[in-house]
Amino acid sequence: MRIVGVVVNPIAGMGGRVGLKGTDGNVKAARERGAEQRAPDRARDALAALRERAPDTEILAYGGEMGAEEARAAGFDPEVVGEPDSDETTAADTKDAVRAFVDRGVDLILFVGGDGTATDVATALDEVDSDVPVLGVPAGVKVYSSVFAVRPEAAGRVAATFEDTEAREVNDIDEEAYRGGEVRTRLRGVVEVPVAEDLQSAKQVHAGSTDALAEAVAEEVEPGVTYVLGPGGTLGDVADALGVDGSPLGVDVYRDGELVVRDGSEAEILDALGDESVIFVSPIGGQGFVFGRGNHQISPAVVEQSEVRVLASPRKLDETGVLRVDTGDEAVDESLRGWTKVRTGRFERRMMKVV
Repeated sequence: MRIVGVVVNPIAGMGGRVGLKGTDGNVKAARERGAEQRAPDRARDALAALRERAPDTEILAYGGEMGAEEARAAGFDPEVVGEPDSDETTAADTKDAVRAFVDRGVDLILFVGGDGTATDVATALDEVDSDVPVLGVPAGVKVYSSVFAVRPEAAGRVAATFEDTEAREVNDIDEEAYRGGEVRTRLRGVVEVPVAEDLQSAKQVHAGSTDALAEAVAEEVEPGVTYVLGPGGTLGDVADALGVDGSPLGVDVYRDGELVVRDGSEAEILDALGDESVIFVSPIGGQGFVFGRGNHQISPAVVEQSEVRVLASPRKLDETGVLRVDTGDEAVDESLRGWTKVRTGRFERRMMKVV
């Protein structure tokens, strides 16, 4: 019988849909903008998948919404190894949970959060000199590290069935620089992670020129149509070709020659949509995510009201293999899966599978 330690960062990802590009140090601002928790639901999805495949798994969990509540909701009877010190959970709580799991000899630490939570887990393991394997349930905004499953249900399946582990990197970014349009990644640790196909790769930042692609897209925009421009370098090139000052890592809305919304939240984007709306997105290099990583502002509600068009350089697609979606809404994800035509140049297209 496998013993799994579960710790949830309940505030992870709250800043995504409200346009904060991260939640570290911004919980109050996220709540003021109407942000809702997403990590507990994703924890329950992962744990339900784990219980379906390995119902006899012994679960150790941190107290309250840091793991115990979600484990019970999934049908487990967890052993609670500690409680957060206050209503506002902290990195120290996550580290305390990890140390408790190591002391009790768990076979795997299943954590729910983003790159900041992954860093806390890796730091705690390093402090106690432990090589207990870890697996992330993606719930943060960015999720650059290669220690996460591609979606919550996959994390549960991997936790139930893995046999081997391998060393993988934990990376995090400077969120203040990120909010200002600059990506600065740092290696924060190396941890053992289960070997499985359903794990995401580390994000690759450079993926080929898209100048001709951007110019062609700009030339073909139509009057009266609302265009939602996702984050990233490819869409930054499109904004440049349109002659507008877009937000490199935010989501912008363009219509009839001007930005209607710059660096918008989900609510602002929804308010700006017209009778005909098009979303331009580009997959994250190396990972292949079209939705669900770094662009939570383009929510299921936005997707449902728009046509989706994917743009990418040939090199990025070569490095990616398949495209992925993880919007948090299974019905919307299912509507996006299958084969899609990705624009790769002025005239070129490539068929890619979305999974």
